[in-house]
Amino acid sequence: MKIPDYIERPLYLDRVMPYVQKDIIKIFVGQRRVGKSYMLFQLMDRISAIDPDGQQIYINKELHEFAALRLADDLLEYVAAHHQPEQRLYLFIDELQDIDGFEIALRSLQAQGNVDIYGTGSNAKLLSGELATYLSGRYVEIKVYGLTYGEFLRFHSLERGRESLQSYMKFGGLPYLRHLPLEDTIIFDYLKNIIDAILLKDIVARYDIRNVSFLQRLTRFLADNVGNMVTARKISEYLKSQKINVSHNLVIDYLSYLSNAMLVLPVRRTDIVGKKIFEIGEKYYFEDLGIRHALVGFRLTDINKILENIVFMHLKSAGYEVTVGQIAKQEVDFVCEKAGERLYIQAAYMISDDKVRDREFGNLLAIPDNYPKKVVSMDEITGRSYLGIDHIRLEDFLLSL
Repeated sequence: MKIPDYIERPLYLDRVMPYVQKDIIKIFVGQRRVGKSYMLFQLMDRISAIDPDGQQIYINKELHEFAALRLADDLLEYVAAHHQPEQRLYLFIDELQDIDGFEIALRSLQAQGNVDIYGTGSNAKLLSGELATYLSGRYVEIKVYGLTYGEFLRFHSLERGRESLQSYMKFGGLPYLRHLPLEDTIIFDYLKNIIDAILLKDIVARYDIRNVSFLQRLTRFLADNVGNMVTARKISEYLKSQKINVSHNLVIDYLSYLSNAMLVLPVRRTDIVGKKIFEIGEKYYFEDLGIRHALVGFRLTDINKILENIVFMHLKSAGYEVTVGQIAKQEVDFVCEKAGERLYIQAAYMISDDKVRDREFGNLLAIPDNYPKKVVSMDEITGRSYLGIDHIRLEDFLLSL
């Protein structure tokens, strides 16, 4: 096949390259349209340079020519018919979850030896659950997100600055946007089509949803409540106030479907001192801010929610595990962990007066350890630190880590 033009994303390529030609299945997982297919294309080029004599087979379940590959046996037969046994095989499969029993086929292919397998998927739970069951210890999952701010600048050939940052905050980071004018009507019409595809293909069809109207209302509710503590009971009570009677358990199920499709990412709360995970209450952030705005509009009154969401996604792209911190009655926006290290982040729109400064910095000062602590804000001028805590401009933060 002819590989389409692309802009490399070293952030993810560098994470997968150490596993190339290893007996480990490599899976890119992410929301639809975040660029997982293009990660496969970039790998195909890299591998061609490493092993020009190897054979590559590419299967994309979203293309009609592969519609007949519905079951594990179909996949095995297709590979057997096209593989040249004397060559090392590099197998690339887009949207793995659309093949029933894919994990059985992958295990069989891996057992044959001399096969290096790569795939993508848009359902986090299905992929991690089935692969963990059948391929424990023999696969690695690389989460792919929309463009970071640095990638956004590169994809759109923009210089950093206030206008570029505002475009990123408004339109989000789906890679295909680089082919469209950054104009409200054009971008949001495109993003609404992506929302429909995620809801209808990845949720309604997969889980046989009948109450589509409730699913749509719930998605908009989460968009309106980005960064707020959410419980299924709170949502049920809100819906009852709107004359909509939905059970507590149904709300939990639908929240899990939206999370599995990676339209939203749930964030649990951690007791910073006791290191206990709270069982009740989560915050939800959107994988892509442009999609969030396509649902409820881009409103300057939501700037605090937008800021939190953009900081959260930057931390996830940087590879951090993120929770919301609780210390006594105070909340720390993000407790971030990676490779045994910890980082604390507070996100604030502006440090406009002493009261705001004391609140945002005070929450971090209450933490009884020496891990790095930072306040991120949109102030044009920030002090280097306050009582040992770094104060960083949002744009600088988004071009760091």
